[in-house]
Amino acid sequence: MELQKMNGHSRDDGFDGLEALAEHEEFLPHKPGVKKENHFTDFEGKTSFGMSIFNLSNAIMGSGILGLAYAMSNTGIILFLILLVSIAILSAYSIHLLLRSAGVVGIRAYEQLGNRAFGPPGKILAACIITIHNIGAMSSYLFIVKSELPLVIQAFLSKHENTGEWFLNGNYLIIIVSAVIILPLALMKQLGYLGYTSGFSLSCMVFFLISVIYKKFNIPCPLGDEHHNVTPIADHHTVINGTINDDFCKAKLFTTNSQTAYTIPILAFAFVCHPEVLPIYTELRDATKKRMQTVANISIMAMFVMYLLTALFGYLTFFGAVESELLHTYSRVDPLDVLVLCVRLAVLVAVTLTVPVVLFPIRRALLQILFPDKPFRWSVHITIAFCLLFLVNLLVIFVPSIRDIFGLIGATSAPSLIFILPGIFYVRIVPEEQEPFLSRPKIQAACFAALGFIFMIMSLSFIIIDWVTGESRSGGGH
Repeated sequence: MELQKMNGHSRDDGFDGLEALAEHEEFLPHKPGVKKENHFTDFEGKTSFGMSIFNLSNAIMGSGILGLAYAMSNTGIILFLILLVSIAILSAYSIHLLLRSAGVVGIRAYEQLGNRAFGPPGKILAACIITIHNIGAMSSYLFIVKSELPLVIQAFLSKHENTGEWFLNGNYLIIIVSAVIILPLALMKQLGYLGYTSGFSLSCMVFFLISVIYKKFNIPCPLGDEHHNVTPIADHHTVINGTINDDFCKAKLFTTNSQTAYTIPILAFAFVCHPEVLPIYTELRDATKKRMQTVANISIMAMFVMYLLTALFGYLTFFGAVESELLHTYSRVDPLDVLVLCVRLAVLVAVTLTVPVVLFPIRRALLQILFPDKPFRWSVHITIAFCLLFLVNLLVIFVPSIRDIFGLIGATSAPSLIFILPGIFYVRIVPEEQEPFLSRPKIQAACFAALGFIFMIMSLSFIIIDWVTGESRSGGGH
């Protein structure tokens, strides 16, 4: 829809009426002879409200949930809660900016918003950021499969150590999982079809949460077993005569240490779902901005509750002895514990089923760059999915320092997707006739984008300091 048409509406109409008109005109059958904005998908959404919540919640839920208890041990309960609430609200506001921008121009593709705001360079930039970030996310999930699946098989076989068989080799296992489970799901034509697998994935993470709460009342602190005496604890915890200092078995409300500054980027990255928002919006049945915002708010609230409870009960189980990867801490108690084994399996299923959801926005971004005006073709659809999985498998298998690489990628792409791009898109796309440049909403959006730059500089500074000092810092990925 042309801006001149939008500008014909009075200020009193408000954005909701404007957006509704834009979406109504944009997604009705195209009238002959009228120039129409190119879209990757241009059809009536068929995905239900509930399935959309499952898909977006699954996109939010990341491997970083395993590191949240460790993050709480570095901030204290109250400070962690303040940070988690703040970042959840900022994430919801970010999605609000994204949906308002999309509603004004009737576009439901992140890359096309970049094109509308800054022309072809904006489109390419948005597509590249989405691609890089989601490849990093896919790789982090497959790293969990690579490291945890051999341990699960080992425990099922009652082996106390890896004896070297091929089925205990993580490199072989991720190839098998990618080919047998992930690739078929990634070949689905529409993201909405993954609502069922997303729901099952979230059920696995709910089981993980229930197990964490249950274990809180069954594990003493300090740990008094033989595994604890031979297992090193996170480097900033002290061990005296094989036991943990009593101070580590007391909950702290506020605390700071060398790791505290990492908590903010970790929590911010834990709510990254923005590349998936517009594809899910496109496929939502009876789609409106208000309806999609409700989907986003419910998804963020659900993940907020899961993150908080997992961090709280994980921290209250091990206190100062919690490790950066929560499952490893449970293994110190009993490596062959049946419940912990089931939890590992549930987490593996959850991250495996999340990979196809994360792959969809990458394929969409590549299609926007390489084939913007082409109709859907199965050959291209399948080829891109296969090549992406092939590339991610190579990265996970052959790059030993992949965590540092994706730490660098995450420090730049996540703030861009959460803060910078939604803020500047809003400022550039919403017409000045409707929102003057110095109006409160645009000033807020500009400040929001500036906050993203601060996050980016801060995260990059931490990584550079780590590289310079040679210290090993632990952080949670998305």
